[in-house]
Amino acid sequence: MFLPFNFIRRRLGFVAIGVATLWLWCAPVAIAAPTDWPTGDRPEAQICTYDRRRFHRQTGIGKFYMGREIAKVIGHQDLFWLERPTREAEERPDVLLNLLKISQDDAIADLGAGTGFLTFRILDRLNEDGRVYAVDVEPESQDIIDFIADDRGETRVTTILSTPDDPKLPEGAIDLVFMLDAYHEFEYPCEMMQHVADSLVPGGRVVLVEYRRENPLIAIKTLHKMTERQAKKEMAAAGLRWVTTDETLPSQHVMVFARPTPGD
Repeated sequence: MFLPFNFIRRRLGFVAIGVATLWLWCAPVAIAAPTDWPTGDRPEAQICTYDRRRFHRQTGIGKFYMGREIAKVIGHQDLFWLERPTREAEERPDVLLNLLKISQDDAIADLGAGTGFLTFRILDRLNEDGRVYAVDVEPESQDIIDFIADDRGETRVTTILSTPDDPKLPEGAIDLVFMLDAYHEFEYPCEMMQHVADSLVPGGRVVLVEYRRENPLIAIKTLHKMTERQAKKEMAAAGLRWVTTDETLPSQHVMVFARPTPGD
């Protein structure tokens, strides 16, 4: 039995309208940099733009940077996840710190410090001249680190309450910036990394530690993982040079970037 031509035409029209509506709904919307970002004062800086998409993963915020959706923040409310008993074995921070050959008098920033999982392990590698800047956007996380530091009588850690687009680090003073399972959650990754680059001494390093998105068998939500290729692209946009990637850790990339020196 053949369907009437008009019936088919009407149905195809409905389908076309539905497809067009869906495309318009999902189409990315460009977002400019935040108004307080001094683009005019830094003509050498990349112009930061993002896309908004109405349909996105539940674990994301619907905001995309260089094709990557930014993940929702795992904050102080998830204290039991951040300090889970298995994390030491899963992430091996002892191996991580051995890989990086930290100098005992380094000034190190733990960016996205959370509850200080890495902060105090770094401090244990430094002498009295070393210093750790524990940076986070959540005041509750800062309170936790301050409490632990006071309890230990530790004076070499400085907590910094950052904004989503500025870590508030001193310029040209940091030897090493760590981001442990944190960068993929930055709401303004472009602006943050430009500021991070400014905070580094010439030749200073940035270390991204991220679960390997290339491996679907790693039981971490997709947006809380990153590929090496994506990380290289985003760090290059901030003027940072890729140095090496180490795959020694069980499930994470250790990706090292550096601020170029004048001779590079």
